[in-house]
Amino acid sequence: MSGYPIITLKEGKEANLVYRHPWIFSGALAALDRDIPHGSLVWLADTKGNILATGTYSAHTTIAVRIFEFSKVEINQEWLRDKVTAAGERRVAFGYGPRSATTGYRLVFGESDSFPGIVIDRYEDVFVLQFSTAGAELLKNQIVEILLEMFQPKSIVERSDIPVRAEEKLPDSKGLLHGKTPELVEFTENGLNFLADVIGGQKTGFYLDQKELRAEIAKISAGRKTLNLFSYSGASGIAALKGGATSVLNIDSSEQALSLSEKIRKLNDISADIYNFKMADIFNWLAAQSKPEYDLVLLDPPALIKSRNDRESGQKAYHFISRAALRLVRDRGIFVSSSCSSFFSEEDLAFTLRRASVQANLSLELLQVVRQSPDHPVSFYFPESFYLKSFICRVIRR
Repeated sequence: MSGYPIITLKEGKEANLVYRHPWIFSGALAALDRDIPHGSLVWLADTKGNILATGTYSAHTTIAVRIFEFSKVEINQEWLRDKVTAAGERRVAFGYGPRSATTGYRLVFGESDSFPGIVIDRYEDVFVLQFSTAGAELLKNQIVEILLEMFQPKSIVERSDIPVRAEEKLPDSKGLLHGKTPELVEFTENGLNFLADVIGGQKTGFYLDQKELRAEIAKISAGRKTLNLFSYSGASGIAALKGGATSVLNIDSSEQALSLSEKIRKLNDISADIYNFKMADIFNWLAAQSKPEYDLVLLDPPALIKSRNDRESGQKAYHFISRAALRLVRDRGIFVSSSCSSFFSEEDLAFTLRRASVQANLSLELLQVVRQSPDHPVSFYFPESFYLKSFICRVIRR
């Protein structure tokens, strides 16, 4: 086994490792060899010299070490292949994979799959990778080789154009790693047809984490006139129509997203008479609306609280859009509210909805809580992996 630099924890700072949390903060480290290169694989030791874990080192962030294995190992091709295999088997157990009803899914979800800083999404035979840390970046070539060996993909695309890389002193990286540059990639989710814009779209081309919510929307939409706010590519609207909604109005501020929505409408052979689009700033659009004319309103904004510094302004934004959107729901209609902000908890979202409903002079009956789909697994040992939550509520007007 080749040797990695050894980083020693301060005495009494082993708790994170004992309870298998994959982050070690810089304040837990004893005197550090400043010659350890940023991104290096390292071993973590206690004050007695016992190796407790293997991870990657960051010289520029407060998360100094991200743990790949809670023991002394070598992170080589065999180790990486075994972990990708385990992640793939986990997705097959969820019912995802080639020739299934769901061929678009997250294959690797960072720390939850023992791959800190690494995301791998699969759309049929196209794989999209994100590397958010310097340690992950140094494993890029090995990851690509393993995917080529295991899956023989048509294309591998990198979408490491994410703000968190700046904290690691890394530039954005975006482009083709293998094969031909794909345009729109067709895939399925719960038997529905969708398109991913893996080069120019949001995230890696699609919001894969809302599978469970879209499945529930299809169950509750029959006979309902539907409003889909922050619609992006309109996937939730497609689910609503396939579930029997009478019509859907998608609203988003992105012309590119709405253009993609139109392509997905045609792909699913849906009439333009019942599937409509409007480009607008949703905050401004909501401020101008007051009539309760929809039986189902879907509210799924982007992360409005991206850091603790955004908390106050983000809370105000969630409150405004919640109260404004609730005004548009008919009596006995359904309101679906989501938040993907990890700094905005389920309790925060529930409080916001309580407050907004009282101010809108209506009551909410909670029908169901839906969380991120299982290809974005929540780890017992890494509570930060839980970020997406949705409340499905019935609106009762007084």
